[in-house]
Amino acid sequence: MATAQSISVDDYITTDPDQARIGQLLFYDKILSGNRNISCGTCHHHDHAGGDGLSLGIGEGGVGVGPERTPGTGADQIRKRIPRNAPSLWNLGHNSIRVMFHDGRLTRSDIYGNGFDSPAEEWLPSGLDNLLAAQALFPLTAQFEMAGNPGENDVIGAVRNRIDRGWPIIAKRVRTIPEYTNLFIQAFDRIEEPTDITIVDIGNALGAFIASEWQSHDSAYDKWLTGTPLPDPAERGRQLFFNNRCASCHAGPLFTDQNFHALGLPAFGPGRTRPFDPMPRDVGRMGETNLLEDAYKFRTPSLRNVALTAPYGHNGAYPTLEAMIRHHADPVTAGAAWQPEIAGLPDVPWLAAGDFAVRSDTREMTRQAAVLDIQPMMLSDNDIADLVAFLNALTGETATTRPMGRPPEVPSGLPVD
Repeated sequence: MATAQSISVDDYITTDPDQARIGQLLFYDKILSGNRNISCGTCHHHDHAGGDGLSLGIGEGGVGVGPERTPGTGADQIRKRIPRNAPSLWNLGHNSIRVMFHDGRLTRSDIYGNGFDSPAEEWLPSGLDNLLAAQALFPLTAQFEMAGNPGENDVIGAVRNRIDRGWPIIAKRVRTIPEYTNLFIQAFDRIEEPTDITIVDIGNALGAFIASEWQSHDSAYDKWLTGTPLPDPAERGRQLFFNNRCASCHAGPLFTDQNFHALGLPAFGPGRTRPFDPMPRDVGRMGETNLLEDAYKFRTPSLRNVALTAPYGHNGAYPTLEAMIRHHADPVTAGAAWQPEIAGLPDVPWLAAGDFAVRSDTREMTRQAAVLDIQPMMLSDNDIADLVAFLNALTGETATTRPMGRPPEVPSGLPVD
């Protein structure tokens, strides 16, 4: 049986409150996007527990927040869905976190001399405080997330030449706003004048905000660790969880081994394709390592506050915890029974033909079905209900009342989603 582990405020990255305050503003400020029309908070919103409530998000060009977000119109309409589900932000500032993104393409490393192994390789600037600070920079350079389409703005134009060339443009936008300049000078010892502000400072501020804002360790389960009994259904679910195979992957204080596993989730969407991929597929971890043994594997998510972060899976294939547990219990049967309407995809008529195209590729479906890291297990309806009760017991009591929240306005003057 796996050992239960607790967490506390002492287990997180140390952050500066003034830097976190800047990060809060930047997190919701569309000034960081190429076309000034989307922020980090658009897809990781407080109203949706740090996510967007969609299977696959609507990025740059869309309008609104969460399941009500629309895909834009005319020249501004989206050209592609975001290929993966918006990951949860909960507890990413925990000291144990060593890998970011569904495919783990960001880790700590000295391979490039800047402290990280990342998609920017040697072009990622030095001085970033931690993984969160580094991670925060990449959506800014992603065409369909925040950068925009070629020809629309100077950021995407620069990024098309080399990933790091868009970041100075974004930093200049920020440091030409007097309110930001004053805040940075007050919060960062090394900054004395506007020209000192770089993308590294912006990343560090965003990292400080995410690390401090999305801490959660006051759930009913945390109270159980100190002697308070769980309700009977949650207690039965806890015993099932730790006595079965659940805790072998969802291990440790954050309920994740931070490793990669193939779950055989139903395939759909545009996929996170590589230039040579023949169809809109997502090969998962293999896209980072180029190792066949990593095909269709994705990072194990943390389960803290999981009841707040539906839909589930790297592509948001299942809308409920019950459905996701049933898939784990019998992935082949659940996958065969899955229907496209289960996916939480806002209607985008001009993309509809490709949304489920991969499912008609019999060879690709055979390849995905051949790789499965979970074995069927017998679970009754009552067992599943008890497991759901336990997963709900991992929700923090203060999860919906964050320390800082969404700011009503931002220094750029742009609208806040």
